[in-house]
Amino acid sequence: MQTKTAKEVQKREIDFTRGDPLRLIMAFYWPLLMTSALQQFYNFADTWIVGKGLGDNALAAVGNMSSLFFLIVGFSFGLANGFGVLVAQSYGAKNIPELKHRLAAIIELGIVLSILLSAFSMAFLPHALRLLQTDELIMAGSLRYGYIIFGGLSTGICYNIAAAILRSLGDSRTPLKAIIASSLINISLNWVFIMVFHMGVEGAAIATVIAQIISAIICVRRLMQIPMIKLSREDFRNVTGIFAVLLKNGLPMALMNSITAVGCMVVQYFVNGYGVVFTAAYTACSKYLNLFMTPAATAGNAMSAYTSQNYGAGEYDRIRRGLHVSLGISAVSYLIFGSLMIFAPAYLAGFLLSGADQIALVVKFLPRCGVMLICVDCLFVVRSAVQGMGKPMLPMISGILEMFLRIAVISIFIGRIGFTATAYAEIAAWIGALLVNAYALHKELAPRLRENNPTIHKASSKAKLILSRI
Repeated sequence: MQTKTAKEVQKREIDFTRGDPLRLIMAFYWPLLMTSALQQFYNFADTWIVGKGLGDNALAAVGNMSSLFFLIVGFSFGLANGFGVLVAQSYGAKNIPELKHRLAAIIELGIVLSILLSAFSMAFLPHALRLLQTDELIMAGSLRYGYIIFGGLSTGICYNIAAAILRSLGDSRTPLKAIIASSLINISLNWVFIMVFHMGVEGAAIATVIAQIISAIICVRRLMQIPMIKLSREDFRNVTGIFAVLLKNGLPMALMNSITAVGCMVVQYFVNGYGVVFTAAYTACSKYLNLFMTPAATAGNAMSAYTSQNYGAGEYDRIRRGLHVSLGISAVSYLIFGSLMIFAPAYLAGFLLSGADQIALVVKFLPRCGVMLICVDCLFVVRSAVQGMGKPMLPMISGILEMFLRIAVISIFIGRIGFTATAYAEIAAWIGALLVNAYALHKELAPRLRENNPTIHKASSKAKLILSRI
């Protein structure tokens, strides 16, 4: 009976180095998509409950925190994904001792980083809100919401790291179960705290933290059940040397997210300077962008796990085939959600907002970004492939480029064309980052494909010989 349980546990992990890439990626993708969709759904539900239950100003107070939240949580999420890449490479290479040693180091490093990030974010929250030109109408609400969210930051970091490790091992089902449970709890508690007890924005924050605790417990418990990675005291010895390896891969990915968040914060700064109407409209636009990017972003997460394992195993042609599958998913996502943004912006705006002025601003934003949504959809896949090969530096540089493009466009054009400049800032950032990551992917993958493909290598050598004779 015990052996059967172990076998059932093992079935949840997917080895991406063997079998049809389309079948493997899609089997991993669907639970991952449902996980991401549920995360966006309960964030969206939070927004709807806050907006309809407490009004547009409360929605602006919560939305005003999104760029700050992305700055800190995005940093931790990048670290977790960077750690996960190394776990997946060890798993793909079937190097179990190295895998367990890396997991032990991730646990120790994760505890330290979660404490530091939580303390830092709470200490600087008031200063950051003032730097963002937060309107006094929403300052108190933003502070109440922010202190609770950042106070419970360690639970979110725990979930991100545990889920990243599970995905790197090919398990996308457990994070889905965790999000199903946390979504139900989050939405239910939000309704009770806000609609029944009239707690205000702090009710939404408390519900989010409780939901994160549940999701973290489910993922950690699952990791403890996997026989292959059961850790002993020996695995925790001499792990300090691994910290440098983890940070070398994790920090560029973390910094990329945070640098991108800084660009978003600057946009938020300019938006807030035009009043609460702009802030509420921008909050709604950001919610829809995050929601409609989800399928392509999920394809990127699947590509990261798939690429990492195959890169560790030296299966470079499988990476190329996986790219075709993931980019195909992005194309389908663009056709569906880009069309919604282009043809139904008024309906989407009215679903979240009540004020006519706010709705009019959203109607300007959504169609413009909808046309160019294909750029960010492809960016998710291409960037994840580069990161999955353990090459995080050019993606980090692309994050810097994103930041500068957002800042340049918003600072130059918002005074001339108003709220529409926020849409053009997004589009410019997407195009710039996609070009950098496409170059990085070609630079890293093309030589390895030539080395692995005798026909290409022979043709290349023959061409060089002909050129040398000329």
